[in-house]
Amino acid sequence: MSNLLAFPMYAVDRANTDALWRAVQTLLAARGVAVGAAAPGVPDAELLEHWRDPRLILSQACGYPLVTQLPDVQVVGCFHYSAPGCEGEQYRSFLVVREEDKHHQLADFRGRRAVCNSLDSQSGYNALLKKVAPLAVNGRFFSQMNVSGSHRQSLRAVRRGEGDIAAIDCVTYALLQRHEPQLSEGLAVIDCTSLTPGLPLITSRATSADTLHALRDALNALVKAPEYRGVCDAVLIKGFREMTRQPYARLLAPY
Repeated sequence: MSNLLAFPMYAVDRANTDALWRAVQTLLAARGVAVGAAAPGVPDAELLEHWRDPRLILSQACGYPLVTQLPDVQVVGCFHYSAPGCEGEQYRSFLVVREEDKHHQLADFRGRRAVCNSLDSQSGYNALLKKVAPLAVNGRFFSQMNVSGSHRQSLRAVRRGEGDIAAIDCVTYALLQRHEPQLSEGLAVIDCTSLTPGLPLITSRATSADTLHALRDALNALVKAPEYRGVCDAVLIKGFREMTRQPYARLLAPY
């Protein structure tokens, strides 16, 4: 039974994601942790199924599903990113609108349409609802919330006028500006959400304590070794911090 390794959450550029995957595979192999050679940078399985797989040795998840749908996985840690909006292991979302609305404040979007990537997304949904909660009347602020399927599609929906505002993960936004700058043409950032712990790196509950130690050691080596600096820079990784589930509990705080 081959161990599974994937980095599905910031896979904007496939070549860079695959390079990260190969680097981590090499570092894990040097520590006696084998990973199936056929695994791609992005899993074929539906994400929740992938994250719940007992063969999972390492993947990157979203904080909100972690605390609502993944009670048994172990948290390995969290990357630090160099994208604007990040601070250490924490990140936030940018509130993106069309250029014609760039002079508006968030309160001006009462009764308008929001777009989110997924209803179980911390960056695209939960963070946005918490941001507008103080402005809501009888629990409502937006007239509707449309689900796009991805941050990329949320940007397209706002550009096309299919929604008026979207919360976009700041790391995804930076990567899309680098690789697909046309997606943000005609758009503007008017605000941001609060800082929260970044996307957790997780492993199966079946992973042993020794293997968990090897995972953390490999990821610390990834961000410190000069030979992997280019790999990390390409995906905006600048550090790694060992973490547990505890910091993510704050994501369940009421709106």
